[in-house]
Amino acid sequence: MIIKIGRYSIKFAKLPTLMFLCLLSLLLSLGTWQTHRATEKRDFLQQQAQNQVVDTVRLSATMNDNAETLRYRKLEVIGHYDVAQQFLIDNQISEGKAGYFVFTPFILQGENKGVLVNRGWIAANPDRTQLPDVSMIAEPTLISGRANTFPSVGIKIAGAEIPTDTQPAVVQVVNSQVLAKKLGYPLFSFQLELNKELPNGFKREWHTSTIMPPEQHTAYAVQWFALAFTLTVLFIVYSFKKSS
Repeated sequence: MIIKIGRYSIKFAKLPTLMFLCLLSLLLSLGTWQTHRATEKRDFLQQQAQNQVVDTVRLSATMNDNAETLRYRKLEVIGHYDVAQQFLIDNQISEGKAGYFVFTPFILQGENKGVLVNRGWIAANPDRTQLPDVSMIAEPTLISGRANTFPSVGIKIAGAEIPTDTQPAVVQVVNSQVLAKKLGYPLFSFQLELNKELPNGFKREWHTSTIMPPEQHTAYAVQWFALAFTLTVLFIVYSFKKSS
């Protein structure tokens, strides 16, 4: 297709034009995606900040079970630990040492629902067949802590969410639905990181995850849009011809 403008013309050859449109669509899509991610991150960080300053909330079975929305929310719960079956979350590193997070189910008072309480980190025995003693006495109590998502892994191996038949059971990846099936009652989809001052815990150094700030996503979006603009200018210059 040729468009004439006085002594000049713009010739849109089929193959270059097709390549330009494909690349332009890709660059604009990437810029738009980064813009959306910036908005999502901004909302996410605002929610996290709010969760850390609001008053402690009593956990109940009717509470909205959304791990991301409740992340870092201060919670308290009345009930008792279910010490009949505890879980050791493997491959947890503290100060360069390998160990486990100790997860003990806590059943809400008057409810048939539990939450997995992270009682902290404990070192692993060099002989992995010798599991640490995490036993405790179960009695009605009130505990408090903060809600958080479960520990993540870089590469998930098939079957990593299946707990062993040991006591306590060892598991590589936490899947609340799988563990709930083993326990025989439903679990919340998040963990409760036990407050440091409470008893029956191990090493507790709870951290706040760092994520890419929204400003960086915005910067990436600007780069993609700038490339799209540059590509458009180059394409027009390439297609622009002076009539002889």
